[in-house]
Amino acid sequence: MAVFVLWPFHPLDVMAVWLLRSASEFYVATKRLDDLFKLPAHGAVYKHACCLEKIPKSDMTDLIDDVRRKVTLREHAVENTHSSDFPGNYEDYDDSWSQKKFEKKFRIDMVKMSHDELEFDMVGVDASIANAFRRILLSEVPTMAIEKVFIYNNTSIIQDEVLAHRLGLIPIKADPRLFEYRQEGDTEGTAGDTLEFQLKVKCTKCSKVADTTDPDDLYKDHKVTTKHLKWVPIGNQAEIFKEGEIRPVHDDILIAKLRPGQELDIRMHCVKGIGKDHAKFSPVATASYRLLPEITLLQTVEGSLAEKLQKCFSPGVIEIDRVKGGRKKARVANSRKDTCSREVFRHEDLKDTVKLERIRDHFIFCVESTGVLTPDVLVCKAVQVLMKKCRTFLTELKENTDKSK
Repeated sequence: MAVFVLWPFHPLDVMAVWLLRSASEFYVATKRLDDLFKLPAHGAVYKHACCLEKIPKSDMTDLIDDVRRKVTLREHAVENTHSSDFPGNYEDYDDSWSQKKFEKKFRIDMVKMSHDELEFDMVGVDASIANAFRRILLSEVPTMAIEKVFIYNNTSIIQDEVLAHRLGLIPIKADPRLFEYRQEGDTEGTAGDTLEFQLKVKCTKCSKVADTTDPDDLYKDHKVTTKHLKWVPIGNQAEIFKEGEIRPVHDDILIAKLRPGQELDIRMHCVKGIGKDHAKFSPVATASYRLLPEITLLQTVEGSLAEKLQKCFSPGVIEIDRVKGGRKKARVANSRKDTCSREVFRHEDLKDTVKLERIRDHFIFCVESTGVLTPDVLVCKAVQVLMKKCRTFLTELKENTDKSK
């Protein structure tokens, strides 16, 4: 797995990363032992060496497991943020990578999915792999977008370059898998790599107008929106695509405002591209992940403190139950809803009653599509892109190895 994380860095950069990780491991282990024994930071190494034999084996195992599996949220710091997913990091732990172990740990749980949004859990991977998926979704899954704008007439108050930029950001409903990338230097395009749209609108004054100042009643076509964009088939595209299949994703996006006598006469070319080249090609509005929160109550919280504790978290995280005698008792209902604001640490009477952690290898992914493709298709496409990158790297590595022999 480390191969995918570190590529394409120089070998010296790789060595630096490993050294930094080792240093962070030592620092965090030292800090956790300080917490365990309530020792000051100065001279910690000597004191820890003297005390290691006195640590019960079960406590040491639990301590290491927490460092390996969880990120801890303190009042003024976040601990254990380092990655430990590589061999030799912990004694008596086999962290060597194998396909069998990975398949046993890794899983994806679908939480909810709609036409535009997808939420799923990715469990059992390092943060670098999860972040690779996020970055690929943002910048390497291709879409179709307006690239060339030919302005024949523009008498609106919007400058040509601003208008061209607004047109480029309109999401186009066209499956990019059915098109090829346009060849460099090709200015005309073909049916296999280009879509053409036309925008021709002129604002006029309504003949019969009542006593009103509302522009919607006074003028016709004074709001130019994406519904005015007309697809012009190139070559045999009319035979391949049905009427209405190629269009803007939304027909109510405002492009410009006109007044009587002003008009727009524009022709546009859409091409295939990726977000790495320009943000207009990005297929997602948002693609983000967060670690699964884990909240533990360290002691019983009752009465008014229970209500106060509930207000420190997002709705649905803490619930209050009625116990014997009518007393109110707080319990953790759904830690997944927590935003990890650490509000509870502001209150002296509550800060020691709760422990806030995040599971290191449990990622909650949220993907919101622009509407060009459904989010599940985008995630599958991101997986394919990552697989292609891995195969390319392994092929080049093999070729370079063969040349050096």
